[in-house]
Amino acid sequence: MNILLITLDQFRADCLSAAGHPLVRTPALDYLAQQGVRFARHYSNSAPCGPGRACLYAGTYQMNNRVVANGTPLDARFDNIALAARRAGYKPCLFGYTDQSVDPRVTTGPDDPRLASYEGVLPGFEPGLVSRPGHPTEWLEFLREQGHTVSDDWREAASTEPNRPAEHSITAWLTDRFLNWLPQKQKPWFAHLSHIRPHEPFAAAGEYAHAYDPNDCAPPIEPAADCHPFHKRLLQVEGLAAPKDAKAMAQIQAQYFGMISEVDAQLARVWEALKASGQWEDTFIIVTSDHGENLGDHGLIQKCAWFEASYHILSILRDPRAPQAHGSVVNRFTEAVDIFPTLAEVMGIEVPLQCDGLPLTPFLNGAEPAHWRVAAHWEWDWRYTHIPFGPHVWPWDRRLEDKTMMIHRDDTIGYVQFGSGEAIAFDLSLDPTWRTPVTEPSRLLSAAQALLSWRACHADRTMTGMLIEAGGIGRWPPMPENWGNTDAK
Repeated sequence: MNILLITLDQFRADCLSAAGHPLVRTPALDYLAQQGVRFARHYSNSAPCGPGRACLYAGTYQMNNRVVANGTPLDARFDNIALAARRAGYKPCLFGYTDQSVDPRVTTGPDDPRLASYEGVLPGFEPGLVSRPGHPTEWLEFLREQGHTVSDDWREAASTEPNRPAEHSITAWLTDRFLNWLPQKQKPWFAHLSHIRPHEPFAAAGEYAHAYDPNDCAPPIEPAADCHPFHKRLLQVEGLAAPKDAKAMAQIQAQYFGMISEVDAQLARVWEALKASGQWEDTFIIVTSDHGENLGDHGLIQKCAWFEASYHILSILRDPRAPQAHGSVVNRFTEAVDIFPTLAEVMGIEVPLQCDGLPLTPFLNGAEPAHWRVAAHWEWDWRYTHIPFGPHVWPWDRRLEDKTMMIHRDDTIGYVQFGSGEAIAFDLSLDPTWRTPVTEPSRLLSAAQALLSWRACHADRTMTGMLIEAGGIGRWPPMPENWGNTDAK
């Protein structure tokens, strides 16, 4: 099979017409859902981009991969989807970015250019006609060639997309590069098309800036009158606090919806190209996101803390070999960590021992797995706001270590455990908006125990299934390729 992994940055799950959104129009994604399987309760395991993508690419929870911020290095010991694809015989190609910071131990020192920015390329990928995936300088050059005046700041250029034709957008430009590459490739191929939209700046391209009337946008969820002190602090943070003016907030919503419709239109071009080249029935497709977007809910924009809109994300998979499941909707809790083991099974290789997730392949085949999780979990770490104000002298100064939270979310409760020891919980059976607190001790205890069990069952297992006796018994860890080769020794 060809493999096409598409990520749409900051795409919250409910902004899909197939999911019942009353305003947003997403015909291409709706078509993929009809031709595949939509996972309606799919969750990112962390935010923002770097941490969320580390969970996605490595198949591990943040408590194991320890990518806690944009800029936290991804330990080189971890396997990932691109390295796995190489083992399966693919040459995985990246169109866009992965936001994975290099392990400093594999660099040549502070002058190594890979240490200049956190927006690095995940090991195993080769850039596909994009010289610097995290900094789309080629797009800026393209805009200048079209007669547009833009600065070297891509965010500034993105914020002025309403002033230019949609065919000159960063989404259209990246799609063009992928479509130019597609006819050159011999099957099978593995491509990762990583779109920045609908990530902010909240400015849709061309006619999509006017695709939705702000007056039609429903007001976001208001903050609870007695919201938690941590929530109150976030409401004072510039860049996270939503505009207090209702019209300004509606304008942000309309632009966000416009960006979604534009990226949807570009995906329609991808579907048509695959069909025209005879590859639609030979290509396994995943469309998902790295995290969600608050979009004014609880008085916030962007992604942060425990809020469901920051983590409930889009997920649609299509396996052309399993038409019996096409058009189905899975309402089980699924997570970003499930993507890597799914790809491993699709590519015909062993699911790596490091993977915390489970393969989604039973659902893709129209079957029910023998067992499945009954809750989703995610983590959010904000130590990055304190790191610049060190030093944090080890081992006595451990103030960074409690700047974290873990969330357990099942059908009835949203339980938030802070690293400091404090906890809060919300009654989702009574109020799905996460504004009604749970105070009943027995329910709090049950949720806390479930969270502890989750952490205990997903601690690092690399060596834990093996005993050193009789030549080694039990579940062996991954071994070097030349292990046991006496000539190599």
